[in-house]
Amino acid sequence: MASEKIIRLAIADDHKIFRDGIRMALKDRDYIKILWEAEDGKDMTHKLKMKEPDVLLMDIRMPEVDGIEAIKMIRHEYESLKIIVLSMYDDQEIITKMMEMGANSYLTKTSEADEIYNAIVTCMNEDFYFNDLVNSAVLLKLQHKKTVRRFYPSTIKFTEKELRIIKLISEDKTTEEISQEVFLSPRTIETIRQSMKQKVGAKTIAGLIMYAMRNKLLE
Repeated sequence: MASEKIIRLAIADDHKIFRDGIRMALKDRDYIKILWEAEDGKDMTHKLKMKEPDVLLMDIRMPEVDGIEAIKMIRHEYESLKIIVLSMYDDQEIITKMMEMGANSYLTKTSEADEIYNAIVTCMNEDFYFNDLVNSAVLLKLQHKKTVRRFYPSTIKFTEKELRIIKLISEDKTTEEISQEVFLSPRTIETIRQSMKQKVGAKTIAGLIMYAMRNKLLE
């Protein structure tokens, strides 16, 4: 997998040994330029104001300003910045919370260098990188969401049919299965999928699902 342009990368983690390891793992990778490193949340927010990267690799447990507060700030001030959480924790509730708050991917610190690189490039090209860990956490939470909200904060309006299809997509239904449930042809389902992605500015179905979760279209 390769990107067509240089990706400006930043690393925020309070463990220098870990930052050194990430830098060494990525130093010879195509299209990656490490812009800066930060040793805590305060240092990170300062450097973000000085030089904004394309992708930020960030721990969620840091001194001064932790990753949870940092994500809130970043999503408010740096909308286009891609955030990849790198954490020791593989708890599904934490993963889902981070994705709902605005992370573009979530990796554990045991991830191989190839996966970290793939996540960086995929987030740049497709907005999100969904690995097995994220898929499992998100789908588990969505299994507990039984109905579609009729009132939601998004300014983008959906028809009841579109909301029904979003729910079925979130349940990992295939196009054929969805067509049978809503009594539309598979081609029509694909057309509706593309239309919904365009509405929310998502490049992928993963992006559409994350939009639905972040805007509480499902409950």
